Amino acid sequence: MGKTSSKVKDKYNAKVYDEIKVRVSKGEKDKIRTHAEEQGESLNGFIKRAIGETIERDCKNSEG
Repeated sequence: MGKTSSKVKDKYNAKVYDEIKVRVSKGEKDKIRTHAEEQGESLNGFIKRAIGETIERDCKNSEG
């Protein structure tokens, strides 16, 4: 991929997406990635699903 293509993609991503950096202990990333792959998901897809499901569960719990 050329520099121009990378710059275009970076500019698009910055415009369309927010970015969150998550730090985990050494070895945890591989453990999470392996689990995600076992579920047929990418690491990013798994993390997004986990966050979404947790928010949904927490909202249901706060409704009583």
